[in-house]
Amino acid sequence: MIKIVQVCGGMRLFNQKLYKYSKSVQLKSSETFGEGFYSQQLFTSCLAEYAYYIESNKEAIIIDPLRDIQPYIDLAKERGATIKYVLLTHFHADFVAGHVSLKNQTGAQIIMGPNAEAPFINKILKDGEILNLGQIKVQALHTPGHTQESTCFLLHDKTGKKHSLFTGDTLFLGEVGRPDLAVKTDLSQYDLAIMLFKSLREKLMPLPDDVIVFPGHGQGSACGKNISSGYSCTMGNQKKNNYALQPMDYETFVGEVVRDLPKPPQYFFYNAGLNKNIFTSDLIEILKKSNRKLSPQDAKLKNTAQIIDSRNSISEGFIPGSINVPLQIPFAHWVGTLLPHNKEVIIVCEKGTEEQTIMRLSRIGYDNILGYMYFEDWQQAGENINKPTELEKQDFLKISQQGQGQIIDVRSMEEWRKGKLDNAKLFPLNELQSNVEKLNRDQQINIYCGTGQRAKIAHTLLVANGFKNVQYCKVGYDEIIKP
Repeated sequence: MIKIVQVCGGMRLFNQKLYKYSKSVQLKSSETFGEGFYSQQLFTSCLAEYAYYIESNKEAIIIDPLRDIQPYIDLAKERGATIKYVLLTHFHADFVAGHVSLKNQTGAQIIMGPNAEAPFINKILKDGEILNLGQIKVQALHTPGHTQESTCFLLHDKTGKKHSLFTGDTLFLGEVGRPDLAVKTDLSQYDLAIMLFKSLREKLMPLPDDVIVFPGHGQGSACGKNISSGYSCTMGNQKKNNYALQPMDYETFVGEVVRDLPKPPQYFFYNAGLNKNIFTSDLIEILKKSNRKLSPQDAKLKNTAQIIDSRNSISEGFIPGSINVPLQIPFAHWVGTLLPHNKEVIIVCEKGTEEQTIMRLSRIGYDNILGYMYFEDWQQAGENINKPTELEKQDFLKISQQGQGQIIDVRSMEEWRKGKLDNAKLFPLNELQSNVEKLNRDQQINIYCGTGQRAKIAHTLLVANGFKNVQYCKVGYDEIIKP
């Protein structure tokens, strides 16, 4: 069954049969039928990432594939097509891409734009150069700014019409890519922001208004400050509504783009390095190695391993030293932001989520996973546990109003500016680990956030750092202040 869905001024086709969900892959896909081509947008929610399948005359391109490449291979097989090219818009920082694995399994050529250097690249497209695919053409538009090699790909249908633009992390809906991810270069974020200003105005804004913009990420991604909701949009709509495309000089643009830019998650730089490496492990190998159950005794023998607890509730307790990051929030983002890659990992998870947890960790480069275990097994073995103190809103509000202990807000600066509790101090969760010594260990610590989820993470993080008197509010700020 195919139905039309209105998206940001443009139309797209959604095929319900192509909607897939499993414990190992979270994938939504939408179809476009154009003159001489067929395409799909494949969305992975935990990373807010879009990959793309484009096909013409049974030849296919994959743009910005994730590490779990089987959905792309299956799609091509289902449609009787051959994956001929893998296009990377840039070296990704927020996930480990699947370009090398796709090349190894399908024989596809890896293609990038100017300034890209890596041993696996088969061809560098020059700015404006055309790549032929069946009846259509794909044109490289070099758009440095997010990174030096960032390139958008413009699809010309078989009539020659400029149909759609795959923008990677250069242009999002309502936002642009952050300009502070230049790894091991002497370029500042201001240098890259000036490049981005020129790229947008010289390469993208002159395009026809009816060109459909297909971005590399959606709302929730840390690759842009404030990405709007939606899956695609017209170029004309973006010219009207995207703040970065409004009339302004480059100085104003730079000021707007870098203003309140949060510190990039530490895993971004690790992943960017992995994505330039030809020897990145296949996801299938990681799943085979990591998807095994551990006993409490196994875990105790690995006492230097980082324990990541992916359960959505820790009310019954948690293992000492473990960090709880619930699967129901942006799991990969917060694990990657808070925890280093250089430790072995043991997972504590709910039954039925083992493979999903491993998959999400490996998507951002956590490959050294020893296995998983269940909290119930640890508890039944008589091992020590920590029991959290969870506060109802009335109790937390009273503590805040009376100034009892330390009131710690772990939301972002942007959320903080919109409103805060009395006597609260801001310690954004992404900066908490590096600021723990600013907290008084002798006073009660009372934590709150926007929903209760980040407060849970912060609770386990502080306990793992030796804090004894820690409690958190079960609900978020908006609920706390509600009459």
